[in-house]
Amino acid sequence: MDKFKDIRPYQDEEIRPVLDQLLEDEEMLDSIARFYYPRLTRIFPKIMLDAASKKLRDQVKTVHNVKSMQDVIAGYMDKMIHDTTTRLTNSGLEHLQDGRNYLFISNHRDITMDPAFVNYMLYHAGHETLQIAIGDNLLKKPFVTDLMRLNKSFIVHRSRKGRELLHSLKLLSEYMHFCVANGQNVWIAQREGRAKDGIDKTDPALLKMLAMARRDLPFRESLRELHIVPVTISYEYDACDILKADELYQIETRGSFTKTEESDIESIVTGMIGFKGHVHVAFGKELNIETDDPDELAEIIDTQILQNYELSDSNFLALEKLKQDGLAPLLLLGDIFQQREISNQNRKKFAKRLKAVDAKLHKHFLFGYANPVIGKLKSGFVV
Repeated sequence: MDKFKDIRPYQDEEIRPVLDQLLEDEEMLDSIARFYYPRLTRIFPKIMLDAASKKLRDQVKTVHNVKSMQDVIAGYMDKMIHDTTTRLTNSGLEHLQDGRNYLFISNHRDITMDPAFVNYMLYHAGHETLQIAIGDNLLKKPFVTDLMRLNKSFIVHRSRKGRELLHSLKLLSEYMHFCVANGQNVWIAQREGRAKDGIDKTDPALLKMLAMARRDLPFRESLRELHIVPVTISYEYDACDILKADELYQIETRGSFTKTEESDIESIVTGMIGFKGHVHVAFGKELNIETDDPDELAEIIDTQILQNYELSDSNFLALEKLKQDGLAPLLLLGDIFQQREISNQNRKKFAKRLKAVDAKLHKHFLFGYANPVIGKLKSGFVV
């Protein structure tokens, strides 16, 4: 394991020392205090820093290894689910074989909640929890890196260049192969960056990276060792929908969007505490890989992810509004809206949410919800 020391999660014997160090980290405690009590922290910074420290110490006093850390995080997830979702459902867990470990490749809508929901489902079904891939672009502060590695996250070094990048990608590939071969499940997003427009596409470069660990084998055989299972996460409401629409609008009108440390943190926090409605996690079937073409395999993964996407009324209401505005594709001139019975309550809920969105962002906001329906129709799937 020394080979992977710089990227792997913390192990049992490292958990308590890292936690104790974090409990003395004033920058982390200040961030937590400002998050929970912004006004009071501005007025009484020292008092609120001490309060945050005491609260954290109480919450993690029984933590001494990875399992007890995961139990604490499960408690946080229970509260978050209660506060921000109306329903949490799953399908496809019966496809997972006892005694086999998997690489789960999922669509990517939320920075932290996507793997958290997949992990939660596995945890409560009695499966081994996930090792989670997280990009170093989100780990700008040392305490954030420590927090992620306490929760079984491993680091993807995206910011490196040239030979250093190639070396880190090969090491990453080797680590994921090592995990699956040694009793661990792994999660990675289907591409770098979230789907801002509601279109879920797998990056073939990701699949090439996964094969790097076993260059002695053909592409298909290397990836078969990972037991790849596509996963689809569907949100009735995307907590970051307005932030995503704004980013797409800026790219459209200015040609670019400048990411900052603050924008990443805003997306993470909004994704955690924002309303999500019904969330569904669909586990697909393990891939029977018969191709050495990464592009072809990416399409196979995309097909499972799209087919298993759980459509909500919000998706159809967005499409209906686009049709009213003359923006819906021609293929949608049929009677799909008559086939979907949408309650007045859901219509009011969606209208209220849309009303809170700046009119200039409406097009991108609506397509973010409508594109899963459009994708299913284009692919011939039942909606």
